[in-house]
Amino acid sequence: MTTRRRRDPLQPSMLAPHSAAQLEEACAEVARALGLQVRRQVKVGRRVYGPVRHIDVVVTDTTNRRSLGIECKFQRGKGTAEEKIPGTIEDIRAWPIQGIVCFAGEGFSPHMVSFMYASGLGVDLGDLEDWLRLYFVL
Repeated sequence: MTTRRRRDPLQPSMLAPHSAAQLEEACAEVARALGLQVRRQVKVGRRVYGPVRHIDVVVTDTTNRRSLGIECKFQRGKGTAEEKIPGTIEDIRAWPIQGIVCFAGEGFSPHMVSFMYASGLGVDLGDLEDWLRLYFVL
């Protein structure tokens, strides 16, 4: 059995997305390649202060009718995406389906990457395929 060497999530990849929109598309493509149904920007109600809540990507295995929401967070350098992670994780807990945060970009601090992993909801884009295979039993 060959073991695949894990990519360090703090080291950028040549194929890494360069924007939040590209990260969202990359997540959708990983899911489609696994034969999963993909919907994007799915409305799921309202936030506490009234704005409409959307899930970036909703992935469904139509065979067993199991769905997963994916919130995509990209950060190239220091910025606000990292500051929003704790709120995003709380927001996911209010979704009507299970959810994760898929993240990419070299701008996340090692502390925030550790926080995302410790939450049980953080998945690096490089690990998304393996994660989806386990979740959907593919």
